[in-house]
Order: sequence, then C-alpha cells, then structure tokens
Amino acid sequence: MTRKQKRLTIVVVGLLLLGAAAALVLTALKDNLVYFRSPSDILAGSISGNRNVRLGGLVEEGSVMRQSDGVTVLFAVTDLSNSVPVRYEGILPDLFREGQGVITRGSMGPDGVFVADEVLAKHDETYMPPEVAEALKKSGEWRGDDAAAKGD
Repeated sequence: MTRKQKRLTIVVVGLLLLGAAAALVLTALKDNLVYFRSPSDILAGSISGNRNVRLGGLVEEGSVMRQSDGVTVLFAVTDLSNSVPVRYEGILPDLFREGQGVITRGSMGPDGVFVADEVLAKHDETYMPPEVAEALKKSGEWRGDDAAAKGD
C-alpha cells in the first residue's frame, strides 16, 4: 500500500467512526427530547401514547382547585383558544397564579387530563416563554407586545 492509500484509508475509517459516534449520540438523545405543545396542539391529537411533552400557556382564570390532601392541584392551561386540564402533585412555584404564564412537563393521562411532573411559572411581570408567546400569537390572542417592549 502506498502512503496515499494509507492516508485515504485512515481518513475513511475516521469518518466512519465519527458517523457512528454521531448516530449513537442522536439515538441516546432521542429518548430524552421533550417537545413543547400548546393546548390547541394537544387537543388536536399531536402527541401519542405516554410521550413526555411540555405544555405551555396561561393558567385559566377560576380553574385552580386544591385537593384535600394538600399536595394535589388541578388547574387548566389555556392558549385563549383551548384549555387542557392539568393535575400536579407537589409544591407549586411561588409565582404560580391564575392568568400567569406557565410551562408544565408531563404526559397525557388515559382520562384526558395532563399529568404534570414539573410546573414552571414565569419569573417577572414581562417574561413569557417564547413558545407560549408564539402559541398565543397563533391563536390571535397575544396581548404582550407592549409589556415585552417595556422589559427591553
């Protein structure tokens, strides 16, 4: 084998190893990806099975109900077009309240209620997660342009 052929063989083997490593990383990450969905997306059936997703929107006014066990909270997340009922067991963030932006992580239960593992509330008066803002803009109910401009 000439030097040129040895070099070409090394380059080809290196590229194959790099491709195999990239394929393994992408396969491992595929199971850990959590996609964002709005209530309208979820009601349209865009998730299947026990897939973990992030549900974002606003906490619907008058929907927060605390159960007698002191840990379970039922509420609805809305994008001002549709609402999805959510059940969460745990301590809610201090900033969680009706009418505020929220992102929950979990999956749809068999009863049609979103079972949340985690609830994140916005951290100040002008912040809204970009995904939630986009969903509200799509629904035609976006009211945050003035608030966002004040925060910049």
